[in-house]
Amino acid sequence: MENIAQNIRSVRDTIADICLKRNRRPEDVHIVAVTKTKPFDFVENAIQAGIHIIGENRVQEAAEKKDHVASPASWHLIGHLQTNKVRKALNLFDLIESVDSLHLAEKIDLESKKLGKQTEILVQVNTSGEQSKFGIEPSKAIELIRAISNQCEALRIRGLMTIGLFTDDEKKIRPCFIRLRELSEKVAALNLPHVEMKHLSMGMSGDYQIAVEEGATLVRLGRVLFGERY
Repeated sequence: MENIAQNIRSVRDTIADICLKRNRRPEDVHIVAVTKTKPFDFVENAIQAGIHIIGENRVQEAAEKKDHVASPASWHLIGHLQTNKVRKALNLFDLIESVDSLHLAEKIDLESKKLGKQTEILVQVNTSGEQSKFGIEPSKAIELIRAISNQCEALRIRGLMTIGLFTDDEKKIRPCFIRLRELSEKVAALNLPHVEMKHLSMGMSGDYQIAVEEGATLVRLGRVLFGERY
């Protein structure tokens, strides 16, 4: 497990170096440790090594792990959320990063009101144009955000999320992150109720350095911290 701590330190050093070059504060970039398929002791060790945010793709897997993880952390849902899993998700996660439709937002809003709580979300945007990925089209994102702001009183939009193009070509990956940052700036300028562009969740193990260069505040890292998935 020592490797996990070493890997976390290495990633933090890399982020700090990038932030220095980009005139950013390293403390403004947060690691979301993606623990998909990893056993709960990996989660516990990551938290002990200084990780504050755990990212899970599936509601059921998160529920099973939280029962075994004693150390406090913030839990983010980073995978697609089915409407029939919304109520359970609201009892597990502190931030839902993957809201990409008004239908889903309305369901989260309804269940949040039943629970008497406000729910923080990110809007997932498909900036790569890949049909296999979830996320609202960039051209329709502001319309969705306006609708959520107007119609979903229990929701608080805290930023945007995207997944970069699946390629090793930096010239094709970077525009995905630039699009999200530019969209965030446009949304922020609208000053919509219950909407705050606090976070840009973008970048994974293979491209997080580019994402940090382009303004990421949340980087979702699995392999670079834990090694290959089981």
